[in-house]
Amino acid sequence: MTVAGSEIARVLAPGGTLAGLWNVMNDRVEWVSGLARVSGSAAVGPRDTPISWRAESANMHLPKAGVAARFGSPEQAEFPHGQRRTADSLVATIATRAGMLVMPEQEQEATLGRIRAFLASRPETAHGEFTLPMLTGVLRVRRL
Repeated sequence: MTVAGSEIARVLAPGGTLAGLWNVMNDRVEWVSGLARVSGSAAVGPRDTPISWRAESANMHLPKAGVAARFGSPEQAEFPHGQRRTADSLVATIATRAGMLVMPEQEQEATLGRIRAFLASRPETAHGEFTLPMLTGVLRVRRL
């Protein structure tokens, strides 16, 4: 927003709406919370769970010091949904996260191994398909 905010404000009419959407894992569900702990921040980062998403995005619309505000107070909302997964498909997706891709190979393999072991140990995820509880978080602001 530091760079894009001024350009968005320039082209957005006063009173116009800017919204951002994030798909986050619903770590209010116990096994998903455990998955986040086991995975570490390289795999499940600062905007990947509801509480951290709310904190990370709450002030995103604010300009850096010395620049006039361009947007009003944010509104945040969450909408539940789920993704059908298998343990293998979830591990494969987590392996594509930026933090995982830049990790040294041995550390990456160890992290993915911990995730696989965790998923194999949980009755919700150990056998076949399951639904990964998700939320779509929305941050909406209006142009001043």
